[in-house]
Amino acid sequence: MGSVIEVDDVSKHFKLYRDKPTSLKERVIRFGRMPYEEFWALRDITLHVDQGETVGLLGHNGSGKSTLLKCIAGILRPTRGTIRKVGRTAALLELGSGFHPELTGRENVFLNGSILGLSRVEITRIFDEIIAFAEIEPFIDNQVKHYSSGMYARLAFAVAVNVEPEVLLIDEVLAVGDEAFQRKCLERIRTFQREGRTILLVTHAADLVRQICDRAAVLDHGEMVTVGEPADAVLAFRDTLLKRGIEVPLDAQGPAWRNTLAVRITGAHVEYPDPERRHLLPSEPLRIRLQFEAPEPRDDVVFALNIHDQDGNLMVGTNTEILGADVETIVGSGEVIFDLGRVPLLDGIYDIAFGAHNKSGGIEYDHRDGDDRFQVLNPTRTVGRVDFAPQAEVHLDRAHAVVQPRARG
Repeated sequence: MGSVIEVDDVSKHFKLYRDKPTSLKERVIRFGRMPYEEFWALRDITLHVDQGETVGLLGHNGSGKSTLLKCIAGILRPTRGTIRKVGRTAALLELGSGFHPELTGRENVFLNGSILGLSRVEITRIFDEIIAFAEIEPFIDNQVKHYSSGMYARLAFAVAVNVEPEVLLIDEVLAVGDEAFQRKCLERIRTFQREGRTILLVTHAADLVRQICDRAAVLDHGEMVTVGEPADAVLAFRDTLLKRGIEVPLDAQGPAWRNTLAVRITGAHVEYPDPERRHLLPSEPLRIRLQFEAPEPRDDVVFALNIHDQDGNLMVGTNTEILGADVETIVGSGEVIFDLGRVPLLDGIYDIAFGAHNKSGGIEYDHRDGDDRFQVLNPTRTVGRVDFAPQAEVHLDRAHAVVQPRARG
């Protein structure tokens, strides 16, 4: 399977003018002599995406991920390097990008469709599908400048996915809209994945990367940090935040997290009910121990636990505050014990992620991700992920039973 997106040694340079002229006369007088600062948004980026792959781009605000996506889309031209794409590309780069605010939703559908290379006949053929997906039919003939952000997102996504692109570029669009619409978008993306289409998306949502991406790339101040498995990329992304101590949303719908190592997670251990057996049976209990260290006293710490399956789906997410385990002032070393009284899971290997943050959710002290897991082995023939402990009874209605006559002879 060949690459459909090839980014080779791409750099992008901007000139930042700090002292802008305030009049036309001043602009003419200072033409060509206005002071500016050089800013390299991207430096020597190389990334190849194969046909049918879904690749995530992770990075803090200002890391260059959106600039890279715009270069791939053809909106920006790289200063150095080359970019090659194969197939029809649909880009969702900014909320309502490509929409004309004075035009109606209907007119913008035809405008966007034509930009993506469709004829008026082709757009007319899929118009009803676009509107049905967007669920904004009562407002389709209103000017889009009167649309809410959710309506913008619905219409933009509906146009992009219904033009049947071979390559889909997405920049944070899945973070907008209500939960039902986000589920619909994710289901359409999964359909694209099953059809072998190629997807490149920018997101801050670690769980989304785990859930739908085959690989992920991490950018930091315009430079490539790593490209690899989703879990490894998420860990590298969070490590860049810890090193820089910057505020950045770790989840597309979450708060802005400020990272610090005022509380450190020093280790973790999984205790199976039978020490001789390194796996669980469905619905057996599990105990997970988390070790920590606090150099200075802290009285606002919450310890969190997330469990994912191997496809990146979140099985459970909880923390000491939700569970009513009050964490008093901590200093020095200590341990948190999570008792899972019954693990209602079937066959699989499940990854465990830990975190320590303050009670308001604005500061992440530390995390531990990708190092711990447990295994469940199912001895029955029941399939799936969850152990519902099903039982069945059969009752025969004798009054309506058909009795076959016994053969004579």
